[in-house]
Amino acid sequence: MSDATAAGGAGRPGLRWVQLVSGIVCMAGVANLQYGWTLFVGPLDAAHHWGKPAIQVAFTIFILTETWLIPGLGYLADRFGPRVCLVSGGIFCAVSWVLNAYAETLAVLYTSAVIGGIGVGMVVSCCFGNALRWFPDRRGLAMGLTASGVGFGSAVTVAPLAAMIKSSGYENAFIYFGIGQGVLVVVLGMLMFAPAGGAFRIGHAHGHAPATAARDYRPAEILRQPVFWVMYVMFVLVAAGGLMATAQLATIAKDFGIADTPVALFGFTLPALVFALTLDRTINGVSRPLFGWISDYLGRENTMTLAFSIESVGIVALYWFGQSPLAFVVLTGIVFLAWGEIYSMFPTVCTDTFGTRFAATNASTLYTAKGAAALLVPLSALLTIKTGSWHVTFMIAAVMNAVAAALALFVLKPMRAKMAQAAVAAPVREVPLGAPAGEAR
Repeated sequence: MSDATAAGGAGRPGLRWVQLVSGIVCMAGVANLQYGWTLFVGPLDAAHHWGKPAIQVAFTIFILTETWLIPGLGYLADRFGPRVCLVSGGIFCAVSWVLNAYAETLAVLYTSAVIGGIGVGMVVSCCFGNALRWFPDRRGLAMGLTASGVGFGSAVTVAPLAAMIKSSGYENAFIYFGIGQGVLVVVLGMLMFAPAGGAFRIGHAHGHAPATAARDYRPAEILRQPVFWVMYVMFVLVAAGGLMATAQLATIAKDFGIADTPVALFGFTLPALVFALTLDRTINGVSRPLFGWISDYLGRENTMTLAFSIESVGIVALYWFGQSPLAFVVLTGIVFLAWGEIYSMFPTVCTDTFGTRFAATNASTLYTAKGAAALLVPLSALLTIKTGSWHVTFMIAAVMNAVAAALALFVLKPMRAKMAQAAVAAPVREVPLGAPAGEAR
């Protein structure tokens, strides 16, 4: 297939949906590197007695590596297309988990976290960039569906992953799941490519997607835009609470004394922790396309305000009522419903604001806020140990979400509107495309 056909989609209107589905499954293939981590903390500590705070440093290193290197990985995706980066990312992810299985020192565990972070960063930047380019008319929905792969991937595998850890040991779980996940990404990565010319060409817009940027901003340019830093601060505030819950949900459930208590809901009966992990991942997956679709109609900032407000209330309710096994399962689901959308909303609003030509690099630069938020995960564990309660940690997370909700409505929204008005009045400055964004087919 020629680049021209890939770019315009002439004769094969379903091509971009094949690309989107492939990206969703690739995202599912790397989900457990973040969302499955909480299941390994206890077994690792029991085997090596390193202490949970020290083990959680590996999680922080993983997040920092994934996010703070991702602008460079996004540049590679913009420059060479998704295929090479996805294949490489799948290999890195597999190596990381296999190495975890043989880790006898914290140094090896931390090294593995770096390798895994690079691998996931490659996959995320490629899949996000590809979705943003193929769906300029349904950008919120496409980004939401792509990001949902992480939630659904972890939801489908959390029960078998927990069962394998219990029956065969965490080492075998790392090895078999690591290799399987890596192979999945490599195979699907071979099928993916970006539309030639940097973006899919459409005859008319579908839905009611917000207007996109009047021109394409280079990565260095967005760092000089105040609106970028408002987005960055909001991302840090919201991501911190969700990462705390992701990394320490098992510890929270055990501290509440309800981890192994059976919960009956929707016709299923499972231990509270396993039920919460499964339901949370499912809801997390649903929230990303749901809020992305809503934002295509309701507006980006309005949707952000709605979601962040729900999460703030949900976190407070989880602290006060989470000691009940059923309430724990339901309320963690509400928290993850509102939190999951940040991985669709922020890349979408970034591309709406700064254009598609450097979509992967620009969105990846904003994504580094997740790394800044990850620095708070070990601090939350130490704060809980120091105070003997989760109270302060939960209240801080709730306040941060409330502040982000206010920033979205009262700061980000008027700033973006003013920026759009200025762009209309100014002459459009074209950015050279340079090298093609994707491989020829």
